[in-house]
Amino acid sequence: MEMTGKPTLIRRQKLAVLLHTSEPNVFITTHHQPETTDHRRSNASYPSPPAMSSTSSPVYFMSPFNNMPSPYSKSPWVHLPYQNNGNTVHNTGFIGSLIREEVGHIYSLASSGDLLYTGSDSNNIRVWKNLMEFSGFKSSSGLVKAIIVSGDRVFTGHQDGKIRVWRYLSKKKSYKRVGSLPTTKDYIKTSMNPNNYIEVRRRRNVPWIKHYDAVACMSLDEEHGLLYSGSWDKSMKVWRLSDSKCLESVAAHNDAINSVAVGFDGLVFTGSADGTVKVWRREFVGKMTKHLLVHTLLEQDSAVTSVAVNATDTTVYAGSSDGLVNFWVREKQMLSHGGVLRGHKLAVLCLATSGNLVLSGSADNSICVWRREGGGIHSCLSVLNGHTGPVKCLAVQERSKDEDQNDEWIVYSGSLDNSVKLWRVSEQPQIFNF
Repeated sequence: MEMTGKPTLIRRQKLAVLLHTSEPNVFITTHHQPETTDHRRSNASYPSPPAMSSTSSPVYFMSPFNNMPSPYSKSPWVHLPYQNNGNTVHNTGFIGSLIREEVGHIYSLASSGDLLYTGSDSNNIRVWKNLMEFSGFKSSSGLVKAIIVSGDRVFTGHQDGKIRVWRYLSKKKSYKRVGSLPTTKDYIKTSMNPNNYIEVRRRRNVPWIKHYDAVACMSLDEEHGLLYSGSWDKSMKVWRLSDSKCLESVAAHNDAINSVAVGFDGLVFTGSADGTVKVWRREFVGKMTKHLLVHTLLEQDSAVTSVAVNATDTTVYAGSSDGLVNFWVREKQMLSHGGVLRGHKLAVLCLATSGNLVLSGSADNSICVWRREGGGIHSCLSVLNGHTGPVKCLAVQERSKDEDQNDEWIVYSGSLDNSVKLWRVSEQPQIFNF
């Protein structure tokens, strides 16, 4: 597949302020551009500023929920019911908020069926069901930066470079660690051969099958039974789920990998603190399969912090530390730059896609909800405000096959304010009757 349309670089301020001590590759930068700047052309709609009143824009400002009694006497969720006074139809809005001091900063979320998994810097992975704490487990591998659920197994990526594997024991109603990636057996076997070592720093060699720095992201290729992991050690590793084998380690970037996303047409996308978005394709090379670099979609000064793919619409999104979201659309076997979504004042830290929606969470504490229209045009439907810290992760609840396929989705957002918030988000614009 040929790929064209790499966006023109524009002049930006240098990265200056560190977002968080445990996030050395994500910086806060306010996106300032004078009117005389030659902006990149984009067919994306420009959202209104987040500070508008709710009477003029679908922006939802939060009440002081913490002072409100919860209808769930045994639930940590604080609940604010939908309000419909007959004049306004709120088909996008806040449902509830989970606030627990011991939870810590929320770094990762995963939704599987009616279960929600949350990972934090407290090393705990908590499991929630119907707004109630269902189960949980704790790892000694540092803060939980990524969570992937595959069948009855849960994979967690950690600050110390380990990937832990967990399985739910229905009889005990608890999760048990059943292994790691790589397996101990494979690691020992690889370590015995000097040819399996690679130099990661001066005078330091490690076996190639193990990440030696934080596992920042993971993505699942269910069709081929593969798990991809990206690390601050600049490598992307490919794991076979059937036997937990590390099939390949790709020296993918010149700086930390912040995001990896399985795409369409056998493509995998990676975003890095080196400012690039790269496209990889798994191909046969002799008797083996390897991931080959197909194209570099983006090269810029600002770090790429998140990548998301809408496989149905064959569209790729990349959020950056400059507050922008670039996107590319497949057109006749090519990926062409479609435009830029401009809705945040600070770094975009996470992205999620479902249906025709794209959601972007930012260090400015807000979540922008975008809808993809025909021709690659995007419009901003609403801005979700309520977090008091950077929005670090997003997850969209899966729908069962027999569920009514309407235009509404349940969205979870995790923040460095130690909370998880639950939202109902609609693909339809807000309706206001005055």
